[in-house]
Amino acid sequence: MKIFVHQVVGDHCLTVADGRRLYKHFIPELQAGREVELDFSSVCVIGSPFFNSSLGFLLRDFEMEELRRLVKVSNLDSQAQAVLKRVVKNCNLYYRSTPPVETAPQKPMLQRVNLGVVPIIFLVLSLVVGVGQTAL
Repeated sequence: MKIFVHQVVGDHCLTVADGRRLYKHFIPELQAGREVELDFSSVCVIGSPFFNSSLGFLLRDFEMEELRRLVKVSNLDSQAQAVLKRVVKNCNLYYRSTPPVETAPQKPMLQRVNLGVVPIIFLVLSLVVGVGQTAL
């Protein structure tokens, strides 16, 4: 399937939202094992947040070799190619070195501390003596 990025996103592909829009457009094809060509003709500006959320995000669920087989990119200038290469390298490192969320050790958000009667005594003193009040 050939996708003209300009028709899906427009001539400025900059934001995470732009990248997600493109991602949602082609991910069903990849999940079905079908090849996708992303044609960047008529796209004027491309930013790394766009690449991170569209192509870089694929590395979460696909191996690099599989993506090389399934995803083709065309009509991308040399500067955008360099940005894409850096994004893919960084995302590959991130997704291959970070344990999946479901296997990451869980830390409690708050730890319960048993202070006994100290807070109660402080509360009583502050009400009786006026501790914690500021003078005008």
